[in-house]
Amino acid sequence: MNTTVTPLQTGLLFATLGVLAWSGIQPHDYFTWLLEVMPVLIALPLLIATRKAFPLTPLVYMLIALHGAILMVGGHYTYAEVPLFNWLRDTFDLARNHYDRVGHFAQGLVPALVTREILLRCTPLQRGKMLFFLVVCVCLAISATYELIEWGVAEASGSDAVAFLATQGDIWDTQKDMAFALLGSILGQLGFARLHDHQLRALTDTYRPI
Repeated sequence: MNTTVTPLQTGLLFATLGVLAWSGIQPHDYFTWLLEVMPVLIALPLLIATRKAFPLTPLVYMLIALHGAILMVGGHYTYAEVPLFNWLRDTFDLARNHYDRVGHFAQGLVPALVTREILLRCTPLQRGKMLFFLVVCVCLAISATYELIEWGVAEASGSDAVAFLATQGDIWDTQKDMAFALLGSILGQLGFARLHDHQLRALTDTYRPI
């Protein structure tokens, strides 16, 4: 088994740590920042611990790093106040800052490829309609769980969670967030399956069940 840590893994690690450090410098507020970057703080040690025993494909590592960056930018500014999307809102006369839609789209796309990889490498499932369906189901479950966490935090902390919820007055925000996660999980599989399969074949000699 090849246990070498690749330049890609090292580069993504340092890039992620750099963005994490930046995001923690005078964020909008530290309570919101901690809530938003918590997935990064949980995933990073897990990825470091499994980098040799169960290395992921380069595609999945890059997507995870991108998703982490989206979360950390949202943590720094809050999702409703990311400057670029404020500019887009004002320039195109939009009703709200839509950065949170980007975050929830990524919440579907990235877990879709992670789930797809784990299922293909660690279960008897084969490529096909059932795999596609189950990956979408897992992503929707993740999205629903995240919405339940947001609800729990809001109930526990009251007004302190407003920036974390980022509903911006939209009563259908939760449903739209889940719809974007659903869309991300579908498009992620459709758009990246061929590249993902190519990279998975290259990892055959490093396979080890979790």
